[in-house]
Amino acid sequence: RRRPQGHRWSYSGVVFLALNMSAYYDEIEIEDMEFVEAENIFFYPCPCGDKFRITVDELMDGEEIARCPSCSLIIRVIYSPDQFVVEEDTQEDKGESNAKEDTATHNTEITVA
Repeated sequence: RRRPQGHRWSYSGVVFLALNMSAYYDEIEIEDMEFVEAENIFFYPCPCGDKFRITVDELMDGEEIARCPSCSLIIRVIYSPDQFVVEEDTQEDKGESNAKEDTATHNTEITVA
């Protein structure tokens, strides 16, 4: 087959186009996914028998695609970015003080709403 003149095909362009054409197996609300706090990962059953997965860090970075590690299916996770609140708690160090500067302990806690 002949390509139209001036038209170029590329594998990466086809992959980019396929991902942008919403080639998702499904779109799932985050509330319908299982959250495993010990791993900070959301799971959803895949038809292949494994589970789609997406981490809290990925969601906080704006990622919305959960992947199945056993097959090629992907799902779009529907969520609001403000569901993931990062709270910083500052406590002054009550133990030994450093002579050079006052020290403070910063604890970051992620709350999944």
